[in-house]
Amino acid sequence: MQNPIKPFVEVSKNILGKPETLGFPEEREELTDNYRGLHRLDMKTCISCAACERICPNQTIEMVETDTDKGVKKMPQINWERCLFCALCEEVCPTECLILTKDYSFEAYDRREFLKRPEDLG
Repeated sequence: MQNPIKPFVEVSKNILGKPETLGFPEEREELTDNYRGLHRLDMKTCISCAACERICPNQTIEMVETDTDKGVKKMPQINWERCLFCALCEEVCPTECLILTKDYSFEAYDRREFLKRPEDLG
């Protein structure tokens, strides 16, 4: 037969002990070196090759027309809702203008906010 007091002792330890979770957003989890987070695009070095669009296994990236200081160019638009964060787009980019950062904070009330135009990826 189980001791009826044991559950109360365990609960008391948990209530009086140190919290197990981080105080997000003030405290952030420490990430490993190979962590793949949100994308960042350097629009000045992008050559509009569309290699990222072709390699994406989930068809997350679409090349869209964007106004730049050199005129209208096609640049990658990324749908974070569909992204696997596999980093194939980063690996195939010849100018290394598209990279995955360590930023992992993306939340939205509307799913349309996950569709990021090239200007939003800077």
